[in-house]
This record gives sequence, structure tokens and C-alpha cells, in this order.
Amino acid sequence: MAEATKMAAGPAPAFGARRVLFVGTGAIGVMFMPMWVNWLRTAYPDVELRTMVTRSAERFVTRTALTAFAGDEVLRDAWPEAPEVGARHVELAQWPDAIVVHPATFHFVSRLALGVADTPLMLALQCTRAPIAVAPALPPGGVESFAYQQHVAALERRPNVAVVPPQPGFSVTTGQMDASVATPLPEVIPTLEHLRARLVAGAAERGARA
Repeated sequence: MAEATKMAAGPAPAFGARRVLFVGTGAIGVMFMPMWVNWLRTAYPDVELRTMVTRSAERFVTRTALTAFAGDEVLRDAWPEAPEVGARHVELAQWPDAIVVHPATFHFVSRLALGVADTPLMLALQCTRAPIAVAPALPPGGVESFAYQQHVAALERRPNVAVVPPQPGFSVTTGQMDASVATPLPEVIPTLEHLRARLVAGAAERGARA
């Protein structure tokens, strides 16, 4: 984590997005999400940022803590109990021009790859045209799992999804460096920006031919 803190203190990578949806899922590394939210807001002051957490993420980080850094409501990935005007999943799909999932659990990667759409976020991610960068965090043996490799291959066939490989990290369960932790956010942003720029260029080219 000291290395990640050092990266957060360094110069920010170029980033052209203006509306970013930042999602945290239920890996233990989501406890550092407030730090990354603060980094995003500091590094890119012109970016409008929205944050969202899955229900499993709330085991390790609270929306109260995130709100203090996000400066706005932190959304929970659950269907509302009370009637709402509009549809949250449609807004989540159409509002951002870039989406980052950091960290993404094995389960989240699997659901996304399989086309599961049982929550507002998952439905939005299946329908959005925005670029999505997914930064997995996996338990020991996760990277070598046949199922995980198949899911990553399926996601990488999608034109608007990039999976940023995790890095070797410490497992709080085994006490060894045999887990895979999410790549620090400053290293994820260039991948997201490259994907965003490619999608923008492709859209412009199609528009010119129309």
C-alpha cells in the first residue's frame, strides 16, 4: 500500500473523460477506495465523479466514509425499495463517459462476463457504450483459475471493456504473497483513457462515413 500511496502523490496520467463512474466491489482492497476517490478529485478537478459500491463492498468500507471524500451521495448497487422517477440503470448507462471498477472481485468479473443483469449497476454495465476498465482483485489461485481466464477472455472480446491484470499481493488469509491485488488506480487510468480515446475515434470515423 505504501507503493500505491507514492503513486497517488506523483503526477497524474493524462485523462480526457469528464464524467466518471467509480465502482467498488467486495474485495478487501475496497477499504482504500476513499483514498482513490480523493486522488481522483484532486488529480482531475474538472471531472464530475460519481461513486457506487456493491452490497458486499460495504463489509469493508462505509458509504459514510466515502461520502466525506466524494462530496456527494454514494450510490448502493441495489434496486430501490421506494418508487423512483426515471430508471437508475438507464442513467448509470448513459451518464458516464468512463467507468472504472476497482477493485473487482472474482464474482463480479464472472457476473459481468456472463451477462448477468440483476442489479442496477450490472444492467447498466451490460447496456452502456462507455469504456469500462475492470481491475480485478483475486484470492490465491484466482489468476490461474480456468473459469477466471475464460471470463477475462470473454470480457476482452467486448469493444468497450478492458481488464487490467492484477498484481501479486499479500493475502491476509494465508499471510503470504500469494494473492492478486488490484493494480493501483494511477496505473489503471492510462488503460481506461486509451480505450476511451479509441472508442471516441471510432465513433467519429463512423460519423464521417455516414
